[in-house]
Amino acid sequence: MNVPLLLSQFLDRAVSLYGDKKAIFSEDRALTYSELNERVNRLSDGLRNLGVCKDERIAYLAPNSIEMLEGFYGVFQVGGIMVPLNIRLKPEDYLFILNHSESKVLFVDQDLYHLIQPIKDQLESVQHIIVHYMDDSLDEISYDEWLSKHSSETFKREELDENDVCSLLYTSGTTGNPKGVMLTHRNNYLHALSTMHHLRVSDEDVLLHVLPMFHVNGWGSPFYYTANGASQVCLRKTTPETIFNALEKHKVSVMHMAPTVLNALLQFYEKIVPSIEQQVRVIIAGSAPPPAFVTRVEKELGWEFIQVYGMTESSPLSTISTVRSHLKQLPLNEQYRMKAKAGISMIGSQVKVVNDHGDEVAHDGKEIGEVITRSNGVMKGYWKNEEATMETIRNGWLHTGDMATVDKYGNIDIVDRKKDVIISGGENISSIEVEGVLYDHPAVLEAAVIAVPHEKWGETPHAYIVLRENEQVSEQELIAFSREKLAHFKAITGVTFVKELPKTASGKIQKVHLRNEYWEANGKTGRLVN
Repeated sequence: MNVPLLLSQFLDRAVSLYGDKKAIFSEDRALTYSELNERVNRLSDGLRNLGVCKDERIAYLAPNSIEMLEGFYGVFQVGGIMVPLNIRLKPEDYLFILNHSESKVLFVDQDLYHLIQPIKDQLESVQHIIVHYMDDSLDEISYDEWLSKHSSETFKREELDENDVCSLLYTSGTTGNPKGVMLTHRNNYLHALSTMHHLRVSDEDVLLHVLPMFHVNGWGSPFYYTANGASQVCLRKTTPETIFNALEKHKVSVMHMAPTVLNALLQFYEKIVPSIEQQVRVIIAGSAPPPAFVTRVEKELGWEFIQVYGMTESSPLSTISTVRSHLKQLPLNEQYRMKAKAGISMIGSQVKVVNDHGDEVAHDGKEIGEVITRSNGVMKGYWKNEEATMETIRNGWLHTGDMATVDKYGNIDIVDRKKDVIISGGENISSIEVEGVLYDHPAVLEAAVIAVPHEKWGETPHAYIVLRENEQVSEQELIAFSREKLAHFKAITGVTFVKELPKTASGKIQKVHLRNEYWEANGKTGRLVN
């Protein structure tokens, strides 16, 4: 008899084999897996008493906390669908998502309640709002008080099929309303099995949840670290200081994050130089990092750098960039360059780079094509949006919109989003390549490159630069620096110095805002879209 692949089995395994292990840490609290399971049972019992039925949506607006972590398993036991909300949206965004998803219950952290208050009266389907860490100032249901009233006994679970949707994740809507990605238990389960192998997850690991759990379920980390009985540390507020404190206090061995967060850690390390004795590996995804990051992480911090690639629609991870055993004789600088690429397909994923005719590009590191993938992780579709689903999944392949090359070793290297490729005088320019060069300049803290109009060449690269503290450099000096390091047609033609770059909650730089800002600053009436 086939056993359906259901995510609740991962917590069952942890309770069975690691029940007495102090494994979940948040601020001054510590729970064993058995204690976590008791809270999950109380949550499920409470949801059932509220009338939550199979396939109904339960929304969470919360930072990385015990309450967020237990939410996944508590919702799954009643057959509900988890709707994690990005904590950096505006009230009108939450109004759209909550109404579009038809969420029945909303769990919200006290610190984020002010984002819901303005739109509370316009919510069409939400019947109950339950507040984590609630104080006396709010007239809502207090989570702790509510939880304590329900049973911690073994919960009679809803019967589920592995193809049932378990989570509904809304992608950023920069050109319209966000789309809800439907991921199933099977999607997340098989993604977890592949990912835990490639990231070498074990019961000796201590994971620090740096990546927000709302972000495609924290890349699925609440599932595969739980399945392996690893310890997990939740930080409701992440700063370089709180991250390094957790590294020291809990002997953290692994973290997932975006390149911009890693950059902030490198800057903090320069000033403080904290003492981290244990081996640490950092898993990075988002925009491709400059090779200089890999060098600094491995040489200065002494941590292992692992680059991965994926998207919400594929659960999310599809490739990993580790140097394979037979390539470790390559020069170190070439290995670092390889580690900064998206890499090779994970087990269970097929990933190709194809041209406009659907043929694979040459493995020469030059020909650019679109990344497409198919795997058991590819989403069921977009919620209530069949047209967008058919546009994205064609002939069984998920079209990512990411442009890449493939080197002679078969490593995929993301050069840009389709919309971010700069076409100057008929030549394709990777903004990521130009950014990588700018990061080599000692005065540059952060860099983002966009296309801007040019009378002769059509468009050319323009850089937005955040300088390091107490550093100065002129626009002309940076232009000259880029011309020294790059073919002249790839060099930047202008610079805008800014105090910070706009970012998503997971740390990705939002170039659409930079494009719009450039047009507005230059008196254009048009609007560049993402």
